[in-house]
Amino acid sequence: MKYIWQFPNWPQLSWQSDVLLPGISRARLAQGKLLAKVASLGFDHSQEACANILTEEAIKTSAIEGEKLNPESVRSSVARHLGLPAVGLPVASRAIDGLVEVLLEATQKYNQPLTAARLKRWQAALFPTGRSGLLKIRAGRWRGADRPMRVVSGAVGHEKIHYEAPPGDRIEAEMKRFLSWWKKTLGNNDGLLRSGLAHFYFVTIHPFDDGNGRVARALTDMALAQDEKLSTRFYSLSSQIMEERQSYYDVLEACQKVSGDVTPWLKWYLECYTRAVEKAEKLIADVLAKSSFWHDKSQRMELSERQKKVINRLLDAGKGGFAGGLTTRKYVSMAKVSRATAFREISELLKKGILVQNPSKGRSVSYDLVW
Repeated sequence: MKYIWQFPNWPQLSWQSDVLLPGISRARLAQGKLLAKVASLGFDHSQEACANILTEEAIKTSAIEGEKLNPESVRSSVARHLGLPAVGLPVASRAIDGLVEVLLEATQKYNQPLTAARLKRWQAALFPTGRSGLLKIRAGRWRGADRPMRVVSGAVGHEKIHYEAPPGDRIEAEMKRFLSWWKKTLGNNDGLLRSGLAHFYFVTIHPFDDGNGRVARALTDMALAQDEKLSTRFYSLSSQIMEERQSYYDVLEACQKVSGDVTPWLKWYLECYTRAVEKAEKLIADVLAKSSFWHDKSQRMELSERQKKVINRLLDAGKGGFAGGLTTRKYVSMAKVSRATAFREISELLKKGILVQNPSKGRSVSYDLVW
């Protein structure tokens, strides 16, 4: 028996509580601090923070699977779904819209029952053409029994099999048990542990031809929303998983080759969750800084829409977060203007005390906000 689902005790998962208790305590402390900051945000600030997090979540949950999304297209879809201004942003593709809809539904409707039909609808939304790249897949259906579902790496002929999921003819029964477990454990298990267990349980079954990781992370967000009783996410777990992607895959693979003890996975998951929440505190601070900036500046300064757009990009990046500073070339790219216009509008912002030139001179001249 090579994999966890082949052992007689599957799907019973066990863990060592004494090993996990310190991690749970740290995670709850970080969660409490963040939610206290969230409580101080007004509606507009909450919407701003939510849009930033949702954009980040969509980009990073796809990046984990090796798919690179256009950030502005994602932001466009997020803005449209949240009723925020989307002027100047490109129209998002059906696949990006589908992903954003899945992430929103998982959290906004966290108290609605989780069913097989709902999961299938989520997966179908990720693949509106019924294809993953050039490959035709079963969109909106469980995978079939015609071929094994394997996680592999390496060149053709020298592949390394990291994991093989249960055969397709077992998926219907496996998912019935999973959905029963989801319902039974709600309110009866620690919410953080339950979210980690749901993630592991789902990816072990791997019920779809493609999109299993993205659906698993949406499910994790839903379980966390049920724990917090909040329909809005203020941190991006996928963003943190992306930063730690190799260890994420390593610990999943290790725990899928034992008889049921998932302590190492839950320990890693709690630590990753804690780091994600702690980083979100900075995002909340950036949103408040952005609000403060416009409160101080907008009432006494006439700015063009192009200038506001560029300033908001700098504010979104945070202090010191805009790599290399703002240059004339970057202004041209963001504002879609000529170099001469970009130079003139930057000069205006310098005169008004909104921008300051960074210390470097010559060809590498760049600017930053007066924070």
